[in-house]
Amino acid sequence: MARSSNHLLILTFGLLGNVLSFLVFLAPLPTFYTIFKKKSTKGFHSIPYVAALFSSMLWIYYSSLKGNTTLLVTINAFGCFIETIYISFFLFYAHKSARIHTMKSVVLLIIAGFGLIVGLTHFLVKDIATRVQIAGWICLVTALAVFVAPMGILRTVIKTKSVEFMPFCLSFFLTISAVTWFLYGLFLKDFNIWVPNVVGFVFGILQMVLYVIYKDTKKQKLPTDLIPGEIIILDDQEKLPQQIIDIVKLGALAPSEKNIVLRSQISEKNIVLRTHTSEKNISLRTQISEKNNVLRHQVTA
Repeated sequence: MARSSNHLLILTFGLLGNVLSFLVFLAPLPTFYTIFKKKSTKGFHSIPYVAALFSSMLWIYYSSLKGNTTLLVTINAFGCFIETIYISFFLFYAHKSARIHTMKSVVLLIIAGFGLIVGLTHFLVKDIATRVQIAGWICLVTALAVFVAPMGILRTVIKTKSVEFMPFCLSFFLTISAVTWFLYGLFLKDFNIWVPNVVGFVFGILQMVLYVIYKDTKKQKLPTDLIPGEIIILDDQEKLPQQIIDIVKLGALAPSEKNIVLRSQISEKNIVLRTHTSEKNISLRTQISEKNNVLRHQVTA
């Protein structure tokens, strides 16, 4: 009876884990939609997707050796499929440097890394139990690396105080999925499954906490010692020349001492402009006055 109940719990959490992991694999879709709209991957990283593909491939290999883990095979097969699409999409829109970096990661992890692991465990280790144990430990370490991979994104979030490049959906479903697979591995009594999901849960919580902290943070405004309100409007609705307005804008980005110099220069230019304007006004008034006198004289005559 107890064995039947345990088997039911394994099946239940395994199916639930498949559903949640399916959502985790689909969570980056908004990210790639953003990449599609911007036609650029700037600010996004490919390492989490390459690491996830590598991890899925390893779990399939581990499941094939151990047996009786069909639910691990199904979800990781889907993971291989969707992560391959993500990486291909990333490569299509990435700049040259990011594309080269991604290709290096694919070659090192997917081709060389996975090929070396399968080759060494298959040809050098003859005992099946030992082979399963080695593959399990490799999966455990890789799963930990997958959960730690978003640390680069967390550093970006803290540095920029922006969660633009850390989707909340991915963090949320990753956390819930980690809890489910932890229970699945616990009831299955598989150390290699439940241990990394403890770390996954911790990092998932950390990501959501950072999201809550920085989700409403607005971009910092540039320091403005000189603001547009300080631009002096001259007589006859004449504004400062564009060069002076540009100096004011640039002055806001400069240290305070430079701002003082710029303000002095602007003041001097304003005095000159006002002087010129006054002289022009006086000249215009004089001309108008003379014309009025001539007209009055003609009318009187």
